[in-house]
Amino acid sequence: MSTRTPESQTASPVIRGAHLVGSVNLPDAESVFRTVSAHLGDRLHRIPDGEVGERFYWVQFQTKRLDRMEGISRIDAPPSLLRGVFDGRPFRLDDGVTADRLVFPDLGYADAALDSYAVFRRLRDDGVIAPGTRFQVSLPTPAGVVGPFIVPEDRAAFEPAYEHALFGELQRILDGIPHDDLAIQWDTAVEFALLEGRMPSWFGDDVLAGVIERAGRQAAAVPADVQLGYHLCYGDVEEQHFVQPTDAGRLAEVLNGILTSAPRPVTWVHLPVPIERDDSAYFAPLASVDIPEGTELFLGLIHHEDGVEGAVRRASAASTAVPSFGVGTECGFGRGPSERTPGLLDLHAAVAAAW
Repeated sequence: MSTRTPESQTASPVIRGAHLVGSVNLPDAESVFRTVSAHLGDRLHRIPDGEVGERFYWVQFQTKRLDRMEGISRIDAPPSLLRGVFDGRPFRLDDGVTADRLVFPDLGYADAALDSYAVFRRLRDDGVIAPGTRFQVSLPTPAGVVGPFIVPEDRAAFEPAYEHALFGELQRILDGIPHDDLAIQWDTAVEFALLEGRMPSWFGDDVLAGVIERAGRQAAAVPADVQLGYHLCYGDVEEQHFVQPTDAGRLAEVLNGILTSAPRPVTWVHLPVPIERDDSAYFAPLASVDIPEGTELFLGLIHHEDGVEGAVRRASAASTAVPSFGVGTECGFGRGPSERTPGLLDLHAAVAAAW
């Protein structure tokens, strides 16, 4: 239900381009790069490969990698938080096994990024992709895998081991792609399930402090000459959040913590906006966040259900708290119908051009 206010009817934001979170429902990376470039062109500063192939359902393919490991085993229990097409039964450490002795297989992120970058570079050299556009690699935070797929009693021990393996994947990406072509985005979703009490926390007594501490490690792992972004997310299970935020308060707390504690500049941040929130009250907490001049803010206020008109209402309401921002969808759209993709891309362009 709309909760429109006088402010949201009259405010005029400054829209600065568009952002794609990560997943795009197209068959392969080349299709993504060509289609996105044709519809959005230079409105994007960076382009992801669409998280095609096994990555189409975000982190769920990681269960197939964990199945290859010795020292952990599935248990017969229902999936935690995430549902999908993969076997969601959680893993536990085997008796007598400590997490620091685990040997991880390739997690798949580096191989996919290096393969997609070769396509990206060829298309950019051919003029299909706009000059100056960077290749975006979206990675889950370690909690994004540990929370849904490891039993609660083993999460605290398993997380550092998985973080080490994931940072190893990141290093392969950094070694294989020129830094001035690269942008890394940390997808931060399960952290909000912990903050909202949707999942038991293993972050200690102060969950927010634990989220910020981990985000600082993630920032430190990305060199200063590589662009760095954060996608803050309330989940996207069958196109629904696991909790609907009452307002942007927790998003603002996490965003402020990241921006003030990161050991290097943050290039961009992306925040979700529920479809029904075209009221200034939702965005009000963002007014207290000091966003540095060099950090791009993107608001996920585009929804295919109500098009430009709905996005304009939400953007107008947002401008009462943050007068300048770019636009995107709440999350990736790789699990929506493929026939929806071109129209969604056109919707990004239309909303970005609305002012």
